[in-house]
Amino acid sequence: MDITPNELTDRLRRNIEDMPTALQAAAKYVIDHPGDFGLNPIRTTATRIGVSSNVLVRLAQRMGFDGFEAFRSPFRNALVTDRENSLGQDWLNVLQSEDTFGTAQAKLVQNEQNVVTRSLRLMKPEKVRLAIEHILTSRRCFVTATRASYALAYYFSYTGRMAHPGIQLVPRHMGSATDDLLDADQQDCLIAITVHPYSADTIQSMRFAKQRGLYLILISDSDLIAPGVAPDIAFTVSTRALHSFSCFTGAMAVLECLLGHLFDAGGEAARQRIDAYQKAREDTGAYWQPSKPPRLRQTKKSPGS
Repeated sequence: MDITPNELTDRLRRNIEDMPTALQAAAKYVIDHPGDFGLNPIRTTATRIGVSSNVLVRLAQRMGFDGFEAFRSPFRNALVTDRENSLGQDWLNVLQSEDTFGTAQAKLVQNEQNVVTRSLRLMKPEKVRLAIEHILTSRRCFVTATRASYALAYYFSYTGRMAHPGIQLVPRHMGSATDDLLDADQQDCLIAITVHPYSADTIQSMRFAKQRGLYLILISDSDLIAPGVAPDIAFTVSTRALHSFSCFTGAMAVLECLLGHLFDAGGEAARQRIDAYQKAREDTGAYWQPSKPPRLRQTKKSPGS
């Protein structure tokens, strides 16, 4: 059934008053939370609504689908990017043919695509394999960056430690990264992220790490950033931007690929750590939860209507 999420929610709005109470609650949830509905499994959705999974199956059948997955599929396809490479660039051509603002948007979008493509093209599999091996076999894998690059380091360490518990962000507090590297040695490795103009603190940390025998992985716009800095592996990323600061889209794409390999290598142990983290966050109220959608009253139709 080739139908869009908007068409489905419009049909739900038109038919909701004719549904039994439980189906009304389920329909209202789909209308109000189409993104969550597209991502979450049936049990999660049913729990959030406060109904049984069978109610969602019945709603799917009422809408003309064979089952829940077929009903959820249009919402899910609207969120994932599996088919983007087959959709062409017509949408970008449309942007370029619009007004001045649309043309500017098209230039920015094209630059982001180019930055990501170049950064990933330079990410050779043999270097990735070596980097993953050293990260996983190290006792600790420190990750450091400063200023704007710090956001990348924080994200990588926050997510990556669920794949490899030895991943640590430095500096951990308000000091220098070298403070946290004082007891580091050849059993450890360091991932450093910096782009031009290069951070003096990050360069100092890399020099200190090499003196102590750490394996050094650099993510930067060049593999030659300063004297005395010789990374064992360098992932060169594009940072070209159409504004005054460096573009970090390429660096983020490289980090995401590294994370994907780490989780693949982590296997079941990594999945169990993810579950443990998620449970702890849910138990401590880390995530905002929407209130249960109200039940809709069944309206009585007047005779002859």
